[in-house]
Amino acid sequence: MTDATPDTYDYGRGMDALNRATGRLRSRHEGGDPTQPTRTWLDKDLTPDGIRSSLTIILDTGGCRWARAGGCTMCGYVSESENAEGVSHEALMSQIESAIEYEAANADEPAAVVKLYSSGSILDDREVGAPSRQGIAERFADRERIVIESLPDFVTESRLEPFLDAGLATDVAIGVETATDRVRRDCVNKYFDFDAVVDAAKTAHEAGASVKAYLLLKPPFLTESEAIEDAVSSIEQLAPLAHTISVNPTTVMEDTLVEELYYDNGYRPPWLWSVTDVLEQTATVDAIVVSDPVGAGNDRGPHNCGECDETVTRAIGDFNRRQDPSVFDEVSCECEVTWESVCERETSYNMPLVN
Repeated sequence: MTDATPDTYDYGRGMDALNRATGRLRSRHEGGDPTQPTRTWLDKDLTPDGIRSSLTIILDTGGCRWARAGGCTMCGYVSESENAEGVSHEALMSQIESAIEYEAANADEPAAVVKLYSSGSILDDREVGAPSRQGIAERFADRERIVIESLPDFVTESRLEPFLDAGLATDVAIGVETATDRVRRDCVNKYFDFDAVVDAAKTAHEAGASVKAYLLLKPPFLTESEAIEDAVSSIEQLAPLAHTISVNPTTVMEDTLVEELYYDNGYRPPWLWSVTDVLEQTATVDAIVVSDPVGAGNDRGPHNCGECDETVTRAIGDFNRRQDPSVFDEVSCECEVTWESVCERETSYNMPLVN
C-alpha cells in the first residue's frame, strides 16, 4: 500500500514519467469569473430514497491539486478551474447564490438533492475552506441530501460534520476509477490505492455519511474486454462500500494523454454495448449501479456504429431509473456483432481493433 498523498506530487514535485506526460499536456486557465460556478444544471437522480430532483453545481475553485501536478490520464477538468491560488470564501458563496438563482428561475421548487463538485475535492481546505463548507451546509440545510466530491485523503469526520449537523443525508463522491491498483496507477495515473478508498468509506460511515463511487470504463491501455472485466470486478468490490456506483465511460477530453493517444490512433472510447454489458452483469449487486455516458454517440465519447447510439443511450437512461436489465433486450443493432468480435479478438498490441 502506498502512503502517497497529493502533497507528494504538488506543483511538480516527485513526478514520475507518466505524471510528467500528463502534466506536459495540461493547459493553464487563468480566466473566468470566480463569483460564478463553472456549470449548474437540474436533473433527476435515483437515490436510496427513490427518484429525487437534483441540483448539480460545479464550483470554480483552485482546482484539483493532483491535476495541477500532472494528474489523471483522462481528466481535462483542470482547465475549467481558477488559478492555483484559489478563490475566496465570498466568491464561493456567490457561486452558491448564483446556482440557487438559476434553480429558482428554472424549477418549480427547490431540488431535494444538491450535488457539489469541483473536479477536485470539496473537502480539501485549499479548494473549499471550513468557513465555506459551513456556509454551504447552512444554505442547503432545508434539502434532503447533499453529495460532496472528494479524494479519499480529505475525508475526515470534522470536514463532514457541518453537513451532517445540518441534518443532511451526506454522500461522499469518490472517483475510485477502478478497484485494481495496477490499473489505477498505470492506466489512470492516480496516486492512491484501493485501501485508501476502504479507509475513507469507513470514516464516512462511522461519521454518519455514505459513499457514492465513480468508476472509469475503459481507461487507456486496456482492451475492450479487459475494460469490461475490470469494471464488473470493481463494482462487485465496491458494492459493500457504496450505496451508488456510477460507471463513467471515458470521453476524450482536451489536453489529456487520452487525447494524444486518440489522435495517434491508439485509443477508442468504449462501445455503448460495453456499458450495457457491465450494467447487465452487475444488476444483482447490492448497490444502485448507474451510468451517464457523456458525449454518447460522438467520436470522442462512448459510441457504437452511429445508427443505434441514441437508442442504446436511451435504454441506459431507462435502466438508471428502473434498475431493470430487461430494458436492454429491447435494443439491438448489427454492430453488436462487431463489438463482440472486438471483445474476442482485440489485444493490447493491436488496439484499438476498430475505430
